Amino acid sequence: MDPQTPRHKSLAGQTVTVDLDRRRRCGFPEVVYGEGKTVEAIAAVFDEQHARGEPAMATRVSPEQAEALLPLLSGATYNQVARILRRESHPGRPRVGKVAVVSAGSSDLPIAEEARETLDWMGVAVTMVHDVGVAGPHRLPERLAEFEDADAVVVVAGMEGALPSVVGGYLACPVVGVPTSVGYGANFQGLSALLSMLNSCASNVTVVNIDAGFKGGYVAGLIATRAAAGTEGRRDA
Repeated sequence: MDPQTPRHKSLAGQTVTVDLDRRRRCGFPEVVYGEGKTVEAIAAVFDEQHARGEPAMATRVSPEQAEALLPLLSGATYNQVARILRRESHPGRPRVGKVAVVSAGSSDLPIAEEARETLDWMGVAVTMVHDVGVAGPHRLPERLAEFEDADAVVVVAGMEGALPSVVGGYLACPVVGVPTSVGYGANFQGLSALLSMLNSCASNVTVVNIDAGFKGGYVAGLIATRAAAGTEGRRDA
């Protein structure tokens, strides 16, 4: 069988099809969305990827799922805040590019951590900047020097979702806004923050879905890795 041929496994009523060609097509291996999946299904995907030297990652993994999975997956780690389970294929590999993950407040930390874990899985260097929301406007300028040279910035914010516009006004790189469901009633579980970010007047701001830390981190990671590849190409020319 071709090593890139999708593998089909039937486990406890669930059929798992592992997309072994994802890295060639999209740059990175398949990521498992853990919510609603059995422990056996997640373990099967991790084992297939590990056998081919691929780093494995599952998002939205509950503590109960992780407790059952960790004994089955040698070398796997679990971030309970981010709800991400990972298994490295080459620990200590060098980092490429630079992405900052900026959060408005401590309540946004789970989504910011999901973005950080995603970037780390992608092999991208990450700088974390927390608690610089617009309620304390002096805090962001004090931290800008830490990430003004980033290839991309992920900005995680709830409430009115104003922070990506402010960050975008300071930087010459793409800013990926991640609205969170943090906020009071009229926040509508993140819809208010989403609409605010979509209406940003900062030209370098783009937006992903509510609470989508993985998606925000992944998009920023693609930007950073492609920028790093382009730089290496120019050096070799």
